[in-house]
Amino acid sequence: MNLKKEDLKRRIAIANKQLPADLVIKNSQIIDVFNLDITNGDIAIADGQIVGIGQYEGKKVIDAKNQYICPAFIDGHVHLESSMVSPSEYAKVVLPHGVTTVIADPHEIANVLGVNGLIYMIDDSKDLPLDIYFMLPSSVPATTYENSGAELKAEDLEPLYSYQKVLGLAEVMDFPALMKATDNILDKIVMTAKHRNYIDGHLAGIMPEDINIYRSVGVNTDHECDTKTDALERIKRGMYLLIREGTAAKNLKELIKAVNYQNARRFLFCTDDKHLDDLIEEGSIDYNVRLAIQNGIDPLLAIQMATLNAAECYGLKSKGAIAPGYDADFILFEDLQAVDISMVFKAGQLVAQEGRCSGGLRDRKNNTSKDHLTNTVQFPKVNKSSLQISIGRKGKANIIQIIPNQLVTKKIVEEVGVEKGFFLPSIKKDQLKLVVIERHKNTGNIGLGVVKGFGLKEGAIATTVAHDSHNIVAAGTNDTDLLKAIHVLKKMNGGLVIIKNGKEIASFPLPIAGLISDMDYLTVYQALKSIKLSLFELGFSHSFNPFLTLSFLTLPVIPSLKLTDIGLFDVENTKHIDVNID
Repeated sequence: MNLKKEDLKRRIAIANKQLPADLVIKNSQIIDVFNLDITNGDIAIADGQIVGIGQYEGKKVIDAKNQYICPAFIDGHVHLESSMVSPSEYAKVVLPHGVTTVIADPHEIANVLGVNGLIYMIDDSKDLPLDIYFMLPSSVPATTYENSGAELKAEDLEPLYSYQKVLGLAEVMDFPALMKATDNILDKIVMTAKHRNYIDGHLAGIMPEDINIYRSVGVNTDHECDTKTDALERIKRGMYLLIREGTAAKNLKELIKAVNYQNARRFLFCTDDKHLDDLIEEGSIDYNVRLAIQNGIDPLLAIQMATLNAAECYGLKSKGAIAPGYDADFILFEDLQAVDISMVFKAGQLVAQEGRCSGGLRDRKNNTSKDHLTNTVQFPKVNKSSLQISIGRKGKANIIQIIPNQLVTKKIVEEVGVEKGFFLPSIKKDQLKLVVIERHKNTGNIGLGVVKGFGLKEGAIATTVAHDSHNIVAAGTNDTDLLKAIHVLKKMNGGLVIIKNGKEIASFPLPIAGLISDMDYLTVYQALKSIKLSLFELGFSHSFNPFLTLSFLTLPVIPSLKLTDIGLFDVENTKHIDVNID
């Protein structure tokens, strides 16, 4: 922050009631996140900051009409790419939900485009009424068990610390590399300590003693937690625990059981991966707050978690409270239980009202004319013989069983249908063929597996959103529809597609890295609704998002069984295994 003596003199004069404030909020119930109390008084604002609480006069006065006022919400960890819109469009979606600050990890686009992807995200996030801070991806590629489009070493990332809103190192997810103290990950940790020293973790499926390894190198947070016991183990060892409620992973109802008045200051909220339709219809961190309250958490405590805790976790010293010296980022609402937001202010300016953005956001044209941002789907010819899975005389296979609304999967063994020695998908047994095709470097790699739990009765679905390397991933009931889906994705440079009886019944292109649309958020929203409705034509009737679930079946750092472009991967034993059981 570039402070000038003249500005400080002016703030002092306003705080001392010698000059009128730029803005005064009167007749509000102020939520004090330090004392977990509700107080009264005017709130005086100057130069985008709160300068006083008491009795003030202002050039502009807003009567809060006895509404509650609290700090605006902070999303502690989010992959903006999961919304499938640009950062500038994302801002239009979350601001009406009271979110004025997010901590973004752009490792999705980085795994496709490397530094070019990071620069695109940073550039598009500038000059928005939404503060987007960045953690630099630690794992590009995420692991050595799959192929991505880029590789980022410490020397590639270090120049990005020149950007003021780069805070540190994003989720360290390659635990085997960390445990072995490999140079690649240690170089990034040392580099981060030299500049900012905020490091996020990714502790999925590890033993309590393994937390020690993360903490010993300064990893401060974890969001990959799904039980109360595991949450308390992380808190006990000095970590912040980010309670995640996204589209695929919904952990709040379980993890909120770990929160009490003694340890609550170590908890905050995040969405991690949340699709655009869910953000619009359900909400962002405001939804986490409401859900926490519904599950027995004191509303003031839930608000503290969504504001002050998140700010302190990431060293955002001027955010997270209604108090002098803090940024004038705040929200107004009438009901402490419902937290139904009526007005959102960023730096003392009204940016959203009654669910709509109210100014400060101009439409931007995404710079998608450059080939390096859009031409990212490349692979050799694929035919039916490329998709055959050999099954032996026992007729049994290792199968990925999905768990609805969770990122973890189960590894199961079942008898499967066999025709001429090859796996035959079964609607009755809910066994579909799963395909992952490397799409960055024309390697020709194709991973094949069997997945259970989607409930499709016919057809195939496919996408280029496949964490974290973002190769093509497809699931289907037959090879004809699978092949069609794969070829449609190539033709439209990535996106989502649904195929039935060899015909494209729904699709939506994501030309930027195969992850992000170049359209406005309302257009994307309507397209996603159309996609969701079209799933019913395949017989889908479950209460989870099948595309988001599909996209995480390729992530070989979350247990138990996943599929990469190299093949079926046993996460717990850190090795590729055969589909066939001999």
